[in-house]
Amino acid sequence: MSTPPIQWYPGHIAKAEKALQEQLKRVDVVLEVRDARIPLATEHPQVKQWIGGKERVLVLNRVDMIPAQARQQWIEWFRSQGEEPFFTDAQHGKGIEAIIKAAQAAGEKMNQRRHDRGMLPRPVRAVVMGFPNVGKSALINRLLKRRVVDSARRAGVTRSLRWIRISDQIELLDAPGVLPSKLNDQDAAFKLAICDDIGEAAYDNQRVAAILVDLLKQLQVESALKARYELDIADMTGEDYLHTLAAHRYQNDVERTARQLLNDFRVGQLGAIALEYPPERDL
Repeated sequence: MSTPPIQWYPGHIAKAEKALQEQLKRVDVVLEVRDARIPLATEHPQVKQWIGGKERVLVLNRVDMIPAQARQQWIEWFRSQGEEPFFTDAQHGKGIEAIIKAAQAAGEKMNQRRHDRGMLPRPVRAVVMGFPNVGKSALINRLLKRRVVDSARRAGVTRSLRWIRISDQIELLDAPGVLPSKLNDQDAAFKLAICDDIGEAAYDNQRVAAILVDLLKQLQVESALKARYELDIADMTGEDYLHTLAAHRYQNDVERTARQLLNDFRVGQLGAIALEYPPERDL
C-alpha cells in the first residue's frame, strides 16, 4: 500500500504568507533561517522571488546538531554558490553576534542610499523567515536578549506579524513559518517530517521513522542506532528495523517505537547527524 504524499498547507499559513508578502515591501534585510541538518530541504522555493533585490542573511540554525565536517562542507559549498552562511545554535545563543553585524551592515548600505537621496537615516528593518519550527522564535529571543516570542516544538505557534525594536539600529518583523503551498520534492518532505519542521498532521510516524533508519544507513551512520538501542541494523530495511526494535524494546508497539526513534533523533540522542550534505558529495 503506498502512503499518500506529505502535504500540509493550513489556512493560517496561506493567510500569513499573503500578509508577509505585503510587509516585505517595507523590509530592508531578510534573515532566512534554515535547519543546518537539512539546509536544502528547508530552502523555501519562493523566498528568493519574494525578496527580489533586498539584502539577505542566510542563517543555518541547530549547528550543534551536525558534525563539524558537515558544517565545513556546507560553508565551502555555499561560498562556491556566492553565499556566506551564518551558523547558529539559537537555543544556546551561539553565533548571534555575527547575525546582528550582518543585519547592521545591510542597514548601512540602505542608509547610504537614503543619504545619497537627501533622506535621513532610519533603523534597518529586518524580517526573520523560514519554515515552521526551524528555530526562528529562539533566534529572535536571542537577538532581543529577552524572551518575547513564544517558541514551541509545534509548527505554527507564531501566527501574527509584529514589529519589535532590537536596538536603535534594527527593527525586526517576527513572521510566522511559511511552507510552500505544495511539497513537490517528497524526499525533502520526508526530511522536513523527520526534523519536525512541518506539521505533524501531515505524515505517518511509522513511515517517516522507517525512512530515517534507511537514510542513516545510506549516510553510513547507522552505528548511532546500535549505540542507542543495542540493536544492529545488519541487512534490515528501515521498516524491518522498526518492527524488530518494537519487539526488542517496546512490547511490539510500532507506533510508540516510531515516535521514540523520531524524538530521539530530534533532541540529539542519536548524536550529531547531518541528513544532507552538499550535492557534489558522493555517498
